[in-house]
Amino acid sequence: MNFNPFPELTTERLFLRRLLDFDWKEISYLRTDAIVNQFVTRPKAENQEEALKFINRINNTIDNNKCLQWSINLIGNADTIGTISLWNFSEDLKTAEVGYDLNPKFHNLGIMSEALKHILYFGFNTLNFNTVEAFTQTNNESSKRLLLKNGFTLNETRKDENNAKNLIFEIKK
Repeated sequence: MNFNPFPELTTERLFLRRLLDFDWKEISYLRTDAIVNQFVTRPKAENQEEALKFINRINNTIDNNKCLQWSINLIGNADTIGTISLWNFSEDLKTAEVGYDLNPKFHNLGIMSEALKHILYFGFNTLNFNTVEAFTQTNNESSKRLLLKNGFTLNETRKDENNAKNLIFEIKK
């Protein structure tokens, strides 16, 4: 896989693009907001320096073809409202994990579902993945609904070795 040039994607309402340095305020918000982070444990980006380090780390990982992370933007608006990624690729490049977050002001508008559908199409048809997985915390009802609505099924035979609170969902090509 080669992610150069970065695959920018467009849906009916959304433009999915690479994170840029000027996204630092939105990234800082997404990585520190209590609602966004209530079901995830991850490093925060509480200031400009930390947010820029995060953006740089993600872009280096993209440059090394180890992940894809898109900024979610409404068409015609440069402000990041969320992110969505394909990452944690299997060695045979047949399986990837999807991750996402969204500013709560944009919850319940179908935005993440629209982005997820497009990412899945890209993952299955351009990157030729056979399976996309999603790890979500047991109590994260919104994430579980999103996944089920978009064709994922709970894999009851697998457990997340790193987080006993997580459920593993998957969708196959």
